[in-house]
Amino acid sequence: MALPGFVAYAPIPIGCGLYLFTLNPEGEPAKIGCGLYLEPAKYLMLAAVARRNRLALVQKPQPRLKPGWALVRVRLAGICNTDIEILRGYHNFHGTLGHEFVGDVVSVASARDKSWIGRRVVGEINLTCAGLGLGRLGQSKMCSYCRRGIPAHCARRRVLGIMGHDGAFAEFLALPVVNLHRVPSAIPDDAAVFTEPMAAACEILEQVNIRAHREACVLGDGKLAQLIARVLRSAGLRVVMIGKHASKLRLARLAGIATARSGGTVPQRVDAYTLVVEATGSPSGLAVAQKITAPRGTLVLKSTFHGAAPVETWPLVVKEITAIGSRCGPFPPALALLRLGRVDPSPLISRVFKLKNAAEAIRYAQNPGILKVLLHSGA
Repeated sequence: MALPGFVAYAPIPIGCGLYLFTLNPEGEPAKIGCGLYLEPAKYLMLAAVARRNRLALVQKPQPRLKPGWALVRVRLAGICNTDIEILRGYHNFHGTLGHEFVGDVVSVASARDKSWIGRRVVGEINLTCAGLGLGRLGQSKMCSYCRRGIPAHCARRRVLGIMGHDGAFAEFLALPVVNLHRVPSAIPDDAAVFTEPMAAACEILEQVNIRAHREACVLGDGKLAQLIARVLRSAGLRVVMIGKHASKLRLARLAGIATARSGGTVPQRVDAYTLVVEATGSPSGLAVAQKITAPRGTLVLKSTFHGAAPVETWPLVVKEITAIGSRCGPFPPALALLRLGRVDPSPLISRVFKLKNAAEAIRYAQNPGILKVLLHSGA
């Protein structure tokens, strides 16, 4: 559909209509009835959105900034297993996918934040009381979790590309400045894009007394499991990775990590490890993890997936296993590991796609043996 003086783009259904876009110099969308909107073309961007468990490539308006927020032009974004699970129904999210990114700050809403403009950044994915502006109103206005110092569990939490906030599979995204971290010049883009999952791996070092263990087992050989194994090894542990894919296990061995194939002799050893990290991304992983964790050992749970995990919990009780759920983590230690070269994630990159080919990239990422797939928003 085309109107004189207007430019039509990929439609986004709203109500009974769609979006149309124009070069309106005022810079504001104009409603023209029946759900149709006009938007200045210079404020449009390409984005890959989840809609009815499918990925759709659309033109949509750039994010509008709130006080204390920044607009980031995305350089690279990483496809995570969570993105794939969202397309299967996880969190029932409908919006722009993606939470792993590196980009440049192109504008800010507040003059006090102008020093961020032009900075290369990565961003924490949880939008909390501080980022939503409640921190400026005092502690009494913040939720109980933010007051306790655990903002990742904020009662008002939104999550970039996962829950209530558009993500990084787009040319631009918006985040509170308090969520941003400057990327040191020594870290290239294809390493910086791993900061968020690397931080999730570093969270284990915050939750577990690593010095109480000499060895750790990482169950799983995928993207996050690979980073976890490398982070644990950088902390001085001997690490064994148990997985299904020969090519992925070979990559782990090149990083100095011992490996074993699922179903082999080593994985069948009951009570073999005092520290086990379950990162298979599969409902079946928890049962195996309980089996190989030693009495009074520690089991860290990292997998998120859509659906239930059919598993007996009696081993947790009988073996007195300490089970720890582990999600997001601290960015500064992750950036430090990348800057110092103590963890090199670049061998984990399987392929880079252009943003316009996001649907193909998602399909490719689900093929056996594939690790990290990146999206490049440039031409």
